[in-house]
Amino acid sequence: MTDSDKSPELLRIVRKTIERHGLLDLRRPVLVAVSGGADSVALLAVLCELGYSCVAAHCNFHLRGDESTRDMRFVEQLCERLGVDLTVSHFDVGRRMAQSGESVEMACRSLRYERFDRLIDTFGAQAVAVGHHCEDNVETFMLNLSRSTGIAGLCGIRYRNGIVVRPLLDTTRQCIIDYLGARRLQYVTDSSNMSNDYRRNRLRNIVLPVLEEQFPGAGKSILTTIAHLNDNRLVYDKAIASYAAHCVKGNGVIDLEKLSAEAAEAAPVVLYELVRRAGLTRSQADDIMSSPMRSGLLFKGDGGGYELDRGLLTPVDFSAAESCDEYEVSLHRDILTPVNIAVTVGDIASFRPVSDPRVAYLDASVLDRDRRWTLRRYRRGDRLEPFGMKGSKLVSDIFNDAKLSASQKRAVRLLVCDGVIVWIVGLRASRHFIVTPETKRYIRLELR
Repeated sequence: MTDSDKSPELLRIVRKTIERHGLLDLRRPVLVAVSGGADSVALLAVLCELGYSCVAAHCNFHLRGDESTRDMRFVEQLCERLGVDLTVSHFDVGRRMAQSGESVEMACRSLRYERFDRLIDTFGAQAVAVGHHCEDNVETFMLNLSRSTGIAGLCGIRYRNGIVVRPLLDTTRQCIIDYLGARRLQYVTDSSNMSNDYRRNRLRNIVLPVLEEQFPGAGKSILTTIAHLNDNRLVYDKAIASYAAHCVKGNGVIDLEKLSAEAAEAAPVVLYELVRRAGLTRSQADDIMSSPMRSGLLFKGDGGGYELDRGLLTPVDFSAAESCDEYEVSLHRDILTPVNIAVTVGDIASFRPVSDPRVAYLDASVLDRDRRWTLRRYRRGDRLEPFGMKGSKLVSDIFNDAKLSASQKRAVRLLVCDGVIVWIVGLRASRHFIVTPETKRYIRLELR
């Protein structure tokens, strides 16, 4: 009996999975993530055996001392044996955690997939293949169930998610071990897999064995449930798409009044499906639908966010909103950043003021001595001493009087001189440095 006769099962299953889900094309190379563990070793070997042109990618996070080096050396020897090109990436996980605030697991995951994105381009690969199998799918289902999720979270791991494909997803761990034994392929074991400090490890090492012992066949039943949920999701997604077609405008703004009328009591569920890609939670969707006509509320998620303004939910780019808050500027020339303001200086004889909030006038004597001029965003507690009025007024009240939305408020800049607000650009001028009968030259500022 040949080696090929001893292990048809894994080859047959993987070939069928690839064909059924259209995961890979024999004519293009595939990047294979290889840690040195049983799953990734089997994945690389099976794809090579099925005729795919593979490039192995190994990530060394240097978190386990000599064991990390051992894994890297093992993968190097494996690729040499299989005749596969290998690329090794080294990472400083601690530095990433300090910069991003991520956990160890999330930092490793982010670094790994960022690197895969670059390697895909480098090698012209069609996808990156990873070694998740069906027991991993059961673990993911249980993890998502334990921390509260919607139908998407209960649908388990996808066969394809962007550039990532999972050809082993229909195989069992035992099937993988049998294949490795038949092919006389060794693998390494990550000692951290035995540590129950991680949620997934506790589930794998403690919870699922007890569940299987008390309810034999529970794992297979969960996989069947996942398959049924994926079928149900096809109908569910079509319904969500139908609501989106009626209630989401071309610029991504969600009309909550329309959504409430169309979806009735299901509106919070539909809204959650529309905003969850921005990282918003179901509880945030419930809060939005409970008071849809409120104004100026911001809802931030991991991947973006929205502003609620009188029945409309508008996408917000928080990365732009949180960019540089203050710019130093000069009134001796036009201002181009962060807003475009034309600056002209003229003799008082040519002074012809216009009543336009986009235009402000100052006595040019402000240029006679060194002053610090800045353009910045509104800060809580800012006050303006408005032209034509006594006393001062909160800038936030001026915004509200103008009925500005939260996104419009963030876009407004304040022209400040030595800490004093001189102009709410495009909205209201102060009584500081105004043109008087004694003025000889004036400055005209126009928001363009």
